[in-house]
Amino acid sequence: MKKNIISRTLLLAVTTFALVVAGAARAEDQMDAATKARIDAFEKGPATIDISKYPAALKDNYDLFSQKCTQCHKLSRPINSDYALPSEWSRYVKRMMRKPGSGISTGEAKQIYEFLAYDSSVRKKAAVDAKLAAATPADKAADEAKIKEVHDKYDGK
Repeated sequence: MKKNIISRTLLLAVTTFALVVAGAARAEDQMDAATKARIDAFEKGPATIDISKYPAALKDNYDLFSQKCTQCHKLSRPINSDYALPSEWSRYVKRMMRKPGSGISTGEAKQIYEFLAYDSSVRKKAAVDAKLAAATPADKAADEAKIKEVHDKYDGK
């Protein structure tokens, strides 16, 4: 009986894995050409970030980001994406968290989000500034508050 339970558990795990892989492949196949080209361009860029001057806690968040996000796609995809504002990263991380097999917990999602929001405010500052200039006053204020919150938390101000 114990052997039967182990066999069923193993079969269930293999089937689940196969369904996750098949679902990811279908999602790639269903992308429109413009989206696929955009993602391909992101993936051709650098696959790492120089975080040597970042606060120590953010370096830990980068390690988590690197480990979790490479389970489903190349790390170059989010690193080189045109997402820059905290509101964009919040939506992106929540979407990735819901993907089958991501294994991203709520706490880990927060750490990844905080890394991406901080990193964008430093490394993608021109894009952040341009997007803030085009945002509604309410959206601009909300994103600026989130950037300040993340910097206050990690820069110790």
